Amino acid sequence: MSSAFLPDRALIRVSGTGATDFLQNLITPDLDSLPEGEARTGALLTPQGKIMFEFLIWRDGEGYMLETGADQQDALLRRLTLYKLRAPVELKADAAQGISVYWNETAPECAIKDSRFAAAGIDLVRAPGASASGDAATYNALRVENGIVIAGADYALQDAFPHDVMMDVNGGVSFKKGCFVGQEVVSRMKHRGTARRRVVIVSAQTALPAVGTELMAGGKPIGTLGTVSGSKGLAIVRIDRVADAIASGTDITADDVAVTVALPAWSGLSFPSADPAANAEA
Repeated sequence: MSSAFLPDRALIRVSGTGATDFLQNLITPDLDSLPEGEARTGALLTPQGKIMFEFLIWRDGEGYMLETGADQQDALLRRLTLYKLRAPVELKADAAQGISVYWNETAPECAIKDSRFAAAGIDLVRAPGASASGDAATYNALRVENGIVIAGADYALQDAFPHDVMMDVNGGVSFKKGCFVGQEVVSRMKHRGTARRRVVIVSAQTALPAVGTELMAGGKPIGTLGTVSGSKGLAIVRIDRVADAIASGTDITADDVAVTVALPAWSGLSFPSADPAANAEA
C-alpha cells in the first residue's frame, strides 16, 4: 500500500494580516517563493544557528499551516507566541490529529505536495487527519530509501545545523531573503563551505543494528544510525572522515556490521577530497 497514517504529527495554524511578515523574519525558508499546494521544510533556529524546531510549512488561505512532531507542537506554539508581541497574527493548534501521506496513489483533494520527496522524483502528498490506513513503517522505508531525515528519529533538536540535514539543498533555508533568527551563522557556513556533517543512506548485506548505533571508521566515530529499515538506514556523518575512509580503503562498520554510505542522489553533493591530516585529528 502506498499510503500511511502518521499519528505522531501535529499542526499549527498561523493566520492574520501579518502572518507572512511575522514568519518571514523568524524561520529559515523563503515564504515569498512558496507556491500554493506545496509543503516546504524549514526550521526555527537558535541564535547560534542550530535547529530548535523543524517543520513543514504550506500556504493555508491567507495564512500558513506548520506540520511538526506532536511532541513539539506545544513548545513550538509557545516559542512563536513569545515572538508575536503585537503583530497582527493568530497562532493556534489545529484540531486535526495526525497526518496522512500518499504516494503513487489517489489522495484527497486537499493534499499538499511534499517538496522534499519531489526533489527525489517521488510524488508524495500530505493531508491532515487519518484518511490513510497504511502503516508508518512503509513511509519510513521510503524516507530511508531517499535520504529524508526528520527530527527526533534521525537527529536531536538543538544539536544540528540546517546544513547537517540538507536544508541548504532542499529549499529549507533561503540565503537571499534577509535576516531570520540564526541567519548569520548558517550564511557563514554556506559562504565558507564549512559544513562537515551530511545525511547519508547506509546500506548493509544483512539487517542493520538498532537506532543509535555508532558508525565507525578506523577506530573513529563518524556518525550515528537514525531510522533503520531492514538492511538500510539513515545517518548524519562527518563527510571528511568518510572521505578518508573511502580513500584509504578503511571499512565503515555499525556494531561490526560492514556498511556502505552514499549521499542522496537528489542532493547533488559528493564527498570531499580526502584530507591527509585527518587521521591525526581527534
